[in-house]
This record gives sequence, structure tokens and C-alpha cells, in this order.
Amino acid sequence: MIHLLLQTKKFIPNEYHKSFFDIDFNKLYKQGYRLILTDLDNTLISYAEDLANDVIKNKFIELKQIGFEIKLVSNNVPARINKFVKDLDVLGFANARKPLSFGLNKAWKSSETKITKDKTIIIGDQLMTDIYGANRFKAYSILVDPIKKKTEKWYTKINRSIERKMLVKISKKKPIIYKQLGLEKRG
Repeated sequence: MIHLLLQTKKFIPNEYHKSFFDIDFNKLYKQGYRLILTDLDNTLISYAEDLANDVIKNKFIELKQIGFEIKLVSNNVPARINKFVKDLDVLGFANARKPLSFGLNKAWKSSETKITKDKTIIIGDQLMTDIYGANRFKAYSILVDPIKKKTEKWYTKINRSIERKMLVKISKKKPIIYKQLGLEKRG
């Protein structure tokens, strides 16, 4: 069982970007993707923030105009998620238990247009929860840099330590993919 957890391919994202706002969503839409399941903490806002700023609000409006359906999927508590999505007109799913499929599946099933998993994008800042969960879910995975590591909870810091080791393992076992994705620039 443990050897399955350590398979590097499960931790390799389909794309890597410095931030959520650097992703080419128009290209992804043209490729047939229609549903975005995005993480909250350190993907859209730091742990020190609570609300969506105007940049996030405008980006979500733009993504909806392109044709995407957006859901927020987080391992954080309902009060935090509900406060964030309040003015965004998107559904939020708390206590998702990523990398398990529980929360991802719940968000995916809530889609208004029955989008297949292979046309679903999962975005997050952590290899150990977001990317591993996305790849197990068989969705398109996009890794972004964390917004502000200093604000992270203790358990996320443990994940970051494991993540650093996994990135070294990926660089050795899959050096071409590692370089193509630009993971050596991971912040």
C-alpha cells in the first residue's frame, strides 16, 4: 500500500504555474474543459485572508463568461469556505478530505451540466493533497505556487516537507517532465 503512495507519477501535475491567474483558461476551454474545482487556501487567498478581493471576483466573472463552471473544494472548515464564496456565486465544499475523492466527487456531482471527469480541472497549491487527489480522481491537475507560506497551518507545513522530498524524487525519476513543467522554479 505504501509503495503506491510513493509512485511519483501520481504527484506530477499536468501543468504548473506561478499563480491561479497565470493559467491560460481560454486554451483549456478550447481543449474541452468545462469544470474548475479549485482549492482556496494559498491557491486563491492566503490563510490570513477571508474574502475574495476584486481581482478574484473579476477572474471568476471572466471564467464564467468563457463558459466554465467553478466550484471551490477545500479541506478547511465550512465557516471559512462559506464566507469566501458568499459574494462569488459559486458553490463551496468544505472538509473535502483531499487527497481522498470524497469532496472532489461531491463537488463534481453538483455540476449543473454533467461534465465528465476528464473534462474537469483541479487547481491547487499542494502536491500531497490537491495534485495527488486530482490525479487519483483522473482530472486535469494544475499546480500553482502557494501565495504566502508563512500563514500556513502546522499540518500544511508537514505536507510541504514531504512535498519537497517528492519534488526531488520527481526530478530524479522524471527529469524531462520535471524540466518541461518548470518545477525547478517551484516557490
